[in-house]
Amino acid sequence: MSDRDNQGRDEEGGGQSFGTPARGSADVGQREPIGTSGQNHWREATITEPGLNDRGNVFFAAIEMTRMPMILTDPHQADNPIVFANKAFLDLTLYEEAEVLGRNCRFLQGAQTDRQAVTQLREAIERKDSIALELLNYRRDGSPFWNAVFIGPVYDVQGTLLYFFASQLDVTRRRESEKSAMQAQKMEAVGQLTAGLAHDFNNLLQVVNGNLELLESQLEGERSLRYLQRARAAAERGAKLTGQLLAFARKTRLDPRPIDINECINAFVDVMDSSIGKQVELQLSLRRNLPKAVLDPEQFEMAVLNIALNARDAMPEGGVVEIVTGKIHLNGDASSRELAPGDYITIEIRDHGEGMPDHVVERAIEPFFTTKQTGKGTGLGLAMASGFVQQSRGRLEIESEVGSGTTVRMLFPVAAADEVEVPGPQRKSTSAPEGENAVSAHILVVEDSPDVLSLAREILEDAGYRVATAESGEIALKNFKAMAPGTIDLLFTDLVMPGGINGIVLAQEIAAIDPGLPVLMTTGYNEELVIEGPRASGLDVLGKPYRKADLLDRIRQALSQRGVTEVRRRRSDFGSAEE
Repeated sequence: MSDRDNQGRDEEGGGQSFGTPARGSADVGQREPIGTSGQNHWREATITEPGLNDRGNVFFAAIEMTRMPMILTDPHQADNPIVFANKAFLDLTLYEEAEVLGRNCRFLQGAQTDRQAVTQLREAIERKDSIALELLNYRRDGSPFWNAVFIGPVYDVQGTLLYFFASQLDVTRRRESEKSAMQAQKMEAVGQLTAGLAHDFNNLLQVVNGNLELLESQLEGERSLRYLQRARAAAERGAKLTGQLLAFARKTRLDPRPIDINECINAFVDVMDSSIGKQVELQLSLRRNLPKAVLDPEQFEMAVLNIALNARDAMPEGGVVEIVTGKIHLNGDASSRELAPGDYITIEIRDHGEGMPDHVVERAIEPFFTTKQTGKGTGLGLAMASGFVQQSRGRLEIESEVGSGTTVRMLFPVAAADEVEVPGPQRKSTSAPEGENAVSAHILVVEDSPDVLSLAREILEDAGYRVATAESGEIALKNFKAMAPGTIDLLFTDLVMPGGINGIVLAQEIAAIDPGLPVLMTTGYNEELVIEGPRASGLDVLGKPYRKADLLDRIRQALSQRGVTEVRRRRSDFGSAEE
């Protein structure tokens, strides 16, 4: 009781009541609802009028008028029941006064309430200490809310404990916001890691695939060729896997355009029907006269198919997979869905299968997270779909209930108007260089990976091209400046290179010297195209890992553009990553 007798106490009402200021002590380790550590409010109080019958003064009116829920409990009665609850407490919990008076506060607790926090609260009360913490409580209708609770003792002038005072504050919105922010940070970190690994892995796969392809022409014998084909098939699966990872990380290069969602679904429904098998029935409910949505149709089809396959797997005994399209307008609720206000097209894929508990729903879009048995799935289907939808400036939502099924909803922005592609300049009438003309073409290859550089050089030289190489943008620019004008016919450069000169900067520097020189770039992923902004518009990019035939075809196309200086295409409004 020494705290109440010290000189630091705070008196009110001419000594009718006094208390010990908290000075932050009751909030240590807690997320203080008011945003700062409590200094002036009392953590324990002493009063001269202990009764609850005099309710005619202004302070009682203030307690009933405040929106801060407050209660008093009586520790002298069995089970420390509530003896007073203000109107705000009834509003918060949805109980009536007669339903709370005489009951211990534990009736607000439920299945997910942290038992350790409850123990801390109970022990503080046993010690007659004050405490501040946050509990998951439940209203009368069963809905949960996060309750920021402060509890402190109230004494009389003789030092006898009279009541425990408790104030509450619904901090659910803040908790959910923090949870969403943490999840977003987690997914962004996973995405960055995934993209980096995929980029490096694509360089390795380029070397593996390229050399296997070159080796194929040197081998004889059916058995040796069979071994090589198996290795190539495995490497191609690895390339497909990196593509899936990049889709999750929102690093896929999209080709968005206004499309009719219903037409797109109808066009590949036969493929989807055969893919999900005969154990489930596919039902379409497509709203007529929907406006067009802006997205990449190929990526959209893959996303819908992956979600439909998950829906099938959730119903091992068979059932119905429904695909429903519609339109919604987001206004006041747009920010809560992390979208801009406006009109959106919705696509829902519904099943009536096993459903998912909340903790599984929270992790459902993480790459490689799956509840399926080993070998039954990679855990990338929803991750890919989520990455694609976000990259398309939309949102993927999952609603699921154990035993009742799952609904996966995708929202895409409505096209403001049918976009008209900007026509490119007319191509040269001359055919792409082949045969003897190919020998005369001189290509500058810039690549910081020695193995990839060696492979590209060998492929091009075998095709009859003359090749000059450089392992960095700085070396390439220096060598180009030292060459006689017209020596180089094509720049083939990696986009991502160490140092101050990456592929885009190199192309810009060389364009200042030779504006008509065609440029072909290659990269493991395309995030840098967005980082570089307008300078990246109109670039030809060959994704890694590439096949020999793909490289030679793109080289021929690029050489046919010698002398063309106009921008050949309008830059898409959609990039590879968006804050």
